[in-house]
Amino acid sequence: MNKTEFLNAVAEKADLSKLDTKKAFEAFIETISEGLAAGDRISIVGFGTFSVTERAARKGINPKTQQTIEIPARKTVKFKAGSELAEKVKD
Repeated sequence: MNKTEFLNAVAEKADLSKLDTKKAFEAFIETISEGLAAGDRISIVGFGTFSVTERAARKGINPKTQQTIEIPARKTVKFKAGSELAEKVKD
């Protein structure tokens, strides 16, 4: 399912216009992005939790040259599914 298909499905289920659905979705994504950028943890009960984790620097291998390279430390986004979502996907 791509973004357009997703927005159409949500608009139909919520009985909203496609434009209102798109605005709400974009506000949702922007709010989550801003919260994560600020270092917040975002928990949506039943759905899951978004958080930012630190990845330590490590050594890797360039597959083209087989030389050892240093991969720098960085932050990454982590999502942990909530129990209700996990149960729906499980079956």
